[in-house]
Amino acid sequence: MKLFRLVLPLLAGAVAGAIVALAVGGSGSTRTISSTTVLPEANAAQPASLGPAHGLSVSQLYRRSDAGVVDITTSSTQSSGIFGFGRQRTEGEGAGVVFDKRGDILTDEHVVSGANSVTVTFPTGRKAKATVLGSNTGADVAVIRVHVPASVLHPLPFANSAGVQVGDGVIAIGSPFGLPNTVTTGIVSAVGRTITAPNQFTIANAIQTDAAINPGNSGGPLIDSNGQVIGLNDQIETNNTNGQGQGSSSGVGFATPSSSDVHIATRIISSGKAQNAYVGVSLDPTVQGGAAISKTAQPTASGCQQSPIVPGGPASKAGLKPGDLITAVNGKRVTSVDQFVGTVAGYAPGDIVTFTIKRSGQTLHVNVKLGAQPKSPQACSGGGGGGGGLLP
Repeated sequence: MKLFRLVLPLLAGAVAGAIVALAVGGSGSTRTISSTTVLPEANAAQPASLGPAHGLSVSQLYRRSDAGVVDITTSSTQSSGIFGFGRQRTEGEGAGVVFDKRGDILTDEHVVSGANSVTVTFPTGRKAKATVLGSNTGADVAVIRVHVPASVLHPLPFANSAGVQVGDGVIAIGSPFGLPNTVTTGIVSAVGRTITAPNQFTIANAIQTDAAINPGNSGGPLIDSNGQVIGLNDQIETNNTNGQGQGSSSGVGFATPSSSDVHIATRIISSGKAQNAYVGVSLDPTVQGGAAISKTAQPTASGCQQSPIVPGGPASKAGLKPGDLITAVNGKRVTSVDQFVGTVAGYAPGDIVTFTIKRSGQTLHVNVKLGAQPKSPQACSGGGGGGGGLLP
């Protein structure tokens, strides 16, 4: 059985002093629908060089970057037992990237979600308690902050992920299976992927890599041959599990794009929150030539039917209809669902954008005021819902 999973932090549970392994649930399931060509892995030289123009070896890149990558451990306590009288402590582990000298660190939202306490360990072994400044579940990005001397903090530079190309050499640094400061190497296998966020909405423009990514790598950086972060490691596609629901690397991993990560982090740091733009439609990826709104209600895994257009949502208020084919946003051509989702992701709630649509042989221009993405897709009831991973 093929599995698409969040690279969830390594988990362990303790009940009455006994340490047991906890299974990772299936909430991290995702799908990819982009058709970008995947290139075969290039032969590695010795020492491994990721950039012909720079001649940087993996060792050189690691030495440049390691000080800016931290190990993150979390602890949460939940009620257990039939009546909720017991208490169960769950611990998790992931990674993060030092963002600035103020103590801000970027990681995946699912690494710190629900945590009662967060502890950061620097490569030197120094530990510090962290607070969660804010997070964006729809982008799977969180910012945590530690209070340590500036000399302890070594921010890593972030690249514009729009410039990433298939075949670029990369390294990933993180804490796979609880082993901090582990480096793996590979290439960019594809760009422009869409993956599913923890809240079941879509993350656009994800970067696919064959660098080994495993549980515990979550939130760690994917770094290019210039030593710049191009994304945060987030998910894997795998056929391999450890019997507890946790997948291991099969050479197909995904990172959230750095441009989006930085944009969201900056908003969180300045205001404590960052919301995603929302249209409120269900799209049909089988239709070519644009982003087609589904013509009929779509069945979900739970068995209910989802309306193609969320009642009362931005698309509904603008007068969009099932079967409309969106071919441009503010004059920028879109040729696929992936491209449309990525384009909408570049706007903010409250922005008014013009959709060019084809309907019954006519070309129309419709103004849509984008909304704020809800915490999760709306539950469908009697055909009145409209959630799902393809909803921007």
